[in-house]
Amino acid sequence: MEIGNKIKQLRIQNNLTLEELASRTELTKGFLSQVERDLTSPSITTLQDIVEALGLNLEQFFKEERQEKIVFKKEDYFIDQREECIINWIVPNAQKNEMEPILIELKSHGNSFVVNPHEGEEFGYVLEGKIVIENLEKKQTSVVKKGETFYMKGDFQHQLVNPASQSAKVLWICTPPIF
Repeated sequence: MEIGNKIKQLRIQNNLTLEELASRTELTKGFLSQVERDLTSPSITTLQDIVEALGLNLEQFFKEERQEKIVFKKEDYFIDQREECIINWIVPNAQKNEMEPILIELKSHGNSFVVNPHEGEEFGYVLEGKIVIENLEKKQTSVVKKGETFYMKGDFQHQLVNPASQSAKVLWICTPPIF
């Protein structure tokens, strides 16, 4: 981390001149200029005074902002080949997010895993083929064809079933993550 550069960025964000920051910290303008150009290093106590004058504490100052990945490519996917379906985890480590998307391919006459009741919602978009949503508690079914969607609460035990002789693909999203 370039401490001086970070101090300069924060000073500019706070619309402060070097003179104003010097006044707030009781340091000289020349010393602060050298710190900002990484020509000298402040003591911890002096750094704490500078950071507080900029409206932060040392923990906030040193906390690195993580670049959150927003685009995932096919090589980022994790593929889980199961007997009756193939699950593409299309957002790695999605369990830490608010929702979890998967791309599931149901083999001919195959089914997904059983989803137990949960406090969340699910959305699905059938990309290929057709599927049946089986409510395992009430023994009810709903058919969803290619180009159609489903949206439901997760408060019942269910699974997706492919009744056809060709495979079916579904983009399936759950919140909170449970897959």
